[in-house]
Amino acid sequence: MRRAVILGVSVVLAAGALAASPAAAYTPDPASDELRAAGVTVAAEQAAAAGITFGACPTGTRLKAPIQCGRVQVPLDYGHPEGRKISLLVSRLRASGPAKRRQGALLFNPGGPGGSGLWFPRLGQADMPAPTKQIWATTARTYDMVGFDPRGVGYSAPISCVAPSKFQHAPTPDPRHPSAAVKRRERAKAAATAAGCLKRSGALLGHMTTADIARDIDVIRAALHQPKLNYFGVSYGTYLGAVYAHMFSSHVRRMVFDSVVDPDPRGIWYGANLEQDIAFERRWADWRTWAARHNSVYRLGTTPARVQASFERAMRRLAKHPAGGKVGPGELHGRAVQASYYDPEWVPFAYQLSSYLRGDAQPLTAAATPDPRTAKDDENGEAVYLAVQCGDAPWPRDWRTWDRDNSRLAKKYPFETWSNAWLNLPCASWHVPSSYPVDVWVSPHAGLPPVLILQSERDAATPYEGAVALHHRLPGSRLITEVGRGSHGLISFRNRCLNDRVDRYLLTGRTDAHDVRCAGHPLPVPTGANGARDANSGRYY
Repeated sequence: MRRAVILGVSVVLAAGALAASPAAAYTPDPASDELRAAGVTVAAEQAAAAGITFGACPTGTRLKAPIQCGRVQVPLDYGHPEGRKISLLVSRLRASGPAKRRQGALLFNPGGPGGSGLWFPRLGQADMPAPTKQIWATTARTYDMVGFDPRGVGYSAPISCVAPSKFQHAPTPDPRHPSAAVKRRERAKAAATAAGCLKRSGALLGHMTTADIARDIDVIRAALHQPKLNYFGVSYGTYLGAVYAHMFSSHVRRMVFDSVVDPDPRGIWYGANLEQDIAFERRWADWRTWAARHNSVYRLGTTPARVQASFERAMRRLAKHPAGGKVGPGELHGRAVQASYYDPEWVPFAYQLSSYLRGDAQPLTAAATPDPRTAKDDENGEAVYLAVQCGDAPWPRDWRTWDRDNSRLAKKYPFETWSNAWLNLPCASWHVPSSYPVDVWVSPHAGLPPVLILQSERDAATPYEGAVALHHRLPGSRLITEVGRGSHGLISFRNRCLNDRVDRYLLTGRTDAHDVRCAGHPLPVPTGANGARDANSGRYY
């Protein structure tokens, strides 16, 4: 999940926490929902009859045999299933195990919203690095590994808000303490982005909700000739899967949710973003504590406060003289945010910051300079992110609400607050009516099988409380907690306590009798010249 957000709430800082007070209620339209539900049934029947013709993947995907790709036609508007269609690209790697041990397809979504899942089958190939092969070996033998580009993404009727050539701007200023002039500029930019989305992608904008994508998943399931869905979702992909479970609980076979979005409709999406800002401050402190422990390597300071001072020194220096002409305070801050997402970024970020302060800017410029080759995909990802989040739920339209809530929050949690606000501010000017948040809740009698939930305690992008909330909303689910860690996307780490339980669940459907708490995976250990290598992964930076 890039970011999260809600509307229809006034958020105030009280006793160090965010409290949401309900505003006007947004009521579902049962007639429209029934019409779309009927539309899904029609579309799924048509997809089952057509199937998917798999063949070579488009060149730009860089997916080669034995991975194959094919297309599924889905309605633009499920309320009119016989109307305009859009085409979704699906990728697949067949299960490598004996036919009698295969269990059908496992569909994957990596989050975003706006992330492409086409690459997922690569994880099951024999040429992947050893740690990845170990994590996914059992899955690759048992399941067809299936990825897809959701509607609006990549090869599936892609949308856009800004010309890719104008999307990347560098260097950029420190986003943490905006002046009144910066706020005026960001408001104008957000309004222009919202207008650009309407101009460049207007036909799709009203049909880009999470519920729409969940309906697409059910059509893909039918096209794959799967009576029930096996699904693995990460980050926003957990919210997408939860919405699917709510809408199609009788179609679920197995589901794994990794790094969980809080599904409470009161937090979709404005309030959830504010909660996320608090979690990022905590996670940034985790990195500074780790860097202080390794001061003998990086010389950034012996305490978290001194590490912060080193970071501030670099920010001031870059504001005066951007590294390579393209890396300013905003780009360094972006690298810090990545380190707050993922433990494997701790060593490279510490190495880049330390090297820069010692007079060698090359590692930082190599990592933080925007790459024009990715501009098209990056812009598309952000456009989809906005289309889904702005469309999922109403947002505050009054700038004074945004300014009040983020100004109060930034006093105590400055690290990510305003950067997060600027990303989402186009929703204040959105030109397409918003939907209402799905109230994810499954009855104990709905037939939903046990769902497996994975969550680290200190995750910033999807705070721990969200996993607990989803656990309570899905009867029979099991929560596996990684204690004392905060990396986002736990399945990418080798932690036997967690990985073995995922394997067992996907193989047998069995979960533990109770929730499980797993010791955390090992933290990165710097080694090599100037700490450029992570001893745990063996990678150099």
